[in-house]
Amino acid sequence: MVGRPRAFDVNEALDRAMKVFWSKGYEGASLAELTRAMKINSPSLYAAFGSKEGLFHAVLDRYGEWRSDFLSDALAAPTGREVIERVLRGNADLATDPNAPPGCLLVLSGLTCGSAARTIPSELARRRAGTERAIRERLERAAAEGDLTPDADPAALAHYVVIVAIGIAVQATAGASREDLRKVAELALRAVPAAAAKRRKFRRRSSGYEPASAGAEY
Repeated sequence: MVGRPRAFDVNEALDRAMKVFWSKGYEGASLAELTRAMKINSPSLYAAFGSKEGLFHAVLDRYGEWRSDFLSDALAAPTGREVIERVLRGNADLATDPNAPPGCLLVLSGLTCGSAARTIPSELARRRAGTERAIRERLERAAAEGDLTPDADPAALAHYVVIVAIGIAVQATAGASREDLRKVAELALRAVPAAAAKRRKFRRRSSGYEPASAGAEY
């Protein structure tokens, strides 16, 4: 027997639910608010997603699809420094996107969860760890290619980038402007090790062997 087709667009409903979870947090988002935003009734929500937690997991998957192009573009940057630059600057822009709630769903939706929702913070942490792992693996490749200094630690550097990105997201919810957060990203980039080739140029120039280029970054 063929079941009745759903009378609503799933992706559209997930996008609406996402904004509720993003603004209210997992526990703060009531079923009444979710169904009202999604323009469906409770039986339809349970039939489609099984539970509020099931809906939240579907929303997280949808959010991952939404942000996948951003991460792919960052990881495709030609150098390790540019990868980090794209991640941090991009997070400042995404966290202040006027078409979405401020901050980051993977950070904000699980900041306050009681025992009834104890699996939510760990699920969010797992997904953030996936992003960190992808950045770490790309930086490991950069290190293997000589694109980072020999003493650079790709794992610590990836962790640093994620922590700064989380801070940017939290500050965005407190009202920090895009300009302010871009300044934070620029300051954070100063801690990124220069490529070995640039370090060699700097040493030669410091000894008087090579003139500095006006736009060089170290």
